[in-house]
Amino acid sequence: MIAMGSRADREVRSVEGLMQDIPLTLVHAFERCERLFGSKEMVTVTADGERRRETYGAWADRTRRLGGALDALELADDARVGTFGWNTSRHLELYFAAPCSGRVLHTLNIRLFAEQLVYIANHAEDEVVFCDRSLLPVLWPLVDGMKTVRHIVVMDDGGGGDAPDDPRVLDYETLLAAAEPVEWHVDDERRAAAMCYTSGTTGNPKGVVYSHRSSLLHAMGVLTADSAALCEADRVLPVVPMFHANAWGLAHASVLCGASLVMPGPDLSPPGIARLLSEEHVTVAGAVPTIWMGVLPLVDDGTADVSSLRTILCGGSAVPRSLMEGFHRHGVWITHAWGMTETSPIASLSRVKSSLRPLSEEDELGVRLSQGLPVALVEARVVEPGTVTALPWDGTSSGELQVRGPWVAREYYGLEGSTESPSTADGWMRTGDVATIDPEGYIRLVDRTKDLIKSGGEWISSVELENAIMGHRDVLEAAVVGVPHPKWDERPIACIVVRPGADVDREALRAFLADRVAKWWLPDDVIVIEAVPKTSVGKFDKKVLRERYRTHTLPE
Repeated sequence: MIAMGSRADREVRSVEGLMQDIPLTLVHAFERCERLFGSKEMVTVTADGERRRETYGAWADRTRRLGGALDALELADDARVGTFGWNTSRHLELYFAAPCSGRVLHTLNIRLFAEQLVYIANHAEDEVVFCDRSLLPVLWPLVDGMKTVRHIVVMDDGGGGDAPDDPRVLDYETLLAAAEPVEWHVDDERRAAAMCYTSGTTGNPKGVVYSHRSSLLHAMGVLTADSAALCEADRVLPVVPMFHANAWGLAHASVLCGASLVMPGPDLSPPGIARLLSEEHVTVAGAVPTIWMGVLPLVDDGTADVSSLRTILCGGSAVPRSLMEGFHRHGVWITHAWGMTETSPIASLSRVKSSLRPLSEEDELGVRLSQGLPVALVEARVVEPGTVTALPWDGTSSGELQVRGPWVAREYYGLEGSTESPSTADGWMRTGDVATIDPEGYIRLVDRTKDLIKSGGEWISSVELENAIMGHRDVLEAAVVGVPHPKWDERPIACIVVRPGADVDREALRAFLADRVAKWWLPDDVIVIEAVPKTSVGKFDKKVLRERYRTHTLPE
């Protein structure tokens, strides 16, 4: 009889998989589109309103030439290539030429403050910035403060005046005409592909660096049926800027699957978006709620034709119930998405599980207004603040939402190993959002930790209160902030934007909310303002309102 011994006493061997080991890089997305979808169309709206049409084949040739131009500029092998531009086909050329040549695309947010832009360019050590001509008046005064930038390449987007007479300034088309197309050679899937800085609402913006692997996996995630479900037959309108969290992955994903792209350029006005929806037969569009709140009245009055639109991707802030209901009246469901710059950004989307059917109209609306289910390959949990203790998925236990996955940030650029790491000790990423997760796995954000209002020892969700207020037919926008109170610590006030000609006062709004929220949630004051301040990515900037009204005298 042979004694086998314990497992610990034996050599433990594993069987290795016998699959090919092909690096996951953006080169694959580019070459797939080039070979399979060369005849598909891309449309770009210029600053002067013209629509330029080209094929993916022509785009691919220009992108390879751009790779040669980057070499001709003698950029470092890992150079950070800055962009300062609108959503255009030229920006998409940079989206692939920079990473596929081994360099790092760095999208600069055109809406940041001057000092933030200079800080970011210096922190990333950009060597070149590609700038749309219409944006040169914004960028050029800052260039001397960008210490590592050697070239400004001007892309003619149909707007702006003459470029400065300076040896650092080069013309995009001249560079491409003189360049030879190149072959791509990226063998390391973990090599940096792109970087994007957070909007920096507190402290300096922080850099998130995406790898080729994470970018390609995220693009594949966007294509899955239970995610955004992009496919070759789609015509995709990314209203969300390409300088904001990779345009939610719509640019990479559209190239990967061969979907036609409709690039809006600088005109992000409701009439401009409405024209593109109607005339370009858009099937999928993505933008923050404030954009869609401006478009909805044009759909209601028949100006905008959304008959071709199968879904709207909406994120960045909570989708108001009135907005969800408004587009559903016209047969279009908004797909509520959640994510961050640190999550590439899509981490969850709200789809209704087949196992939940049948649902009442009210229950289905509730599911669709949630932040949805974690997308495949992303995990989520809520924890007790300051701990790694996971709370139950019961729909009521709230805590900090934390996520992990192959396209979730581990560290911030230049801050690796510092106390500013976004990661917990056990490898999850802290989001700063307070949320619940129900037994079916649906995430519901309660608020940002900094936006919760603590009144009399109890928490008030500013997001839920805002959504209730925006259910009033005469309220266009609402932002709720807490102001100091001698007895209750904080009390909520509502800053609202009303429809032209409407009159909404404190008592009328409180009466409207009386049977919609808890009595102690009712705002102590209602202030009509012209517009809610926005951050650089279109979110409500509540810190501005908190500062503006921190000494506000509440009515008795």
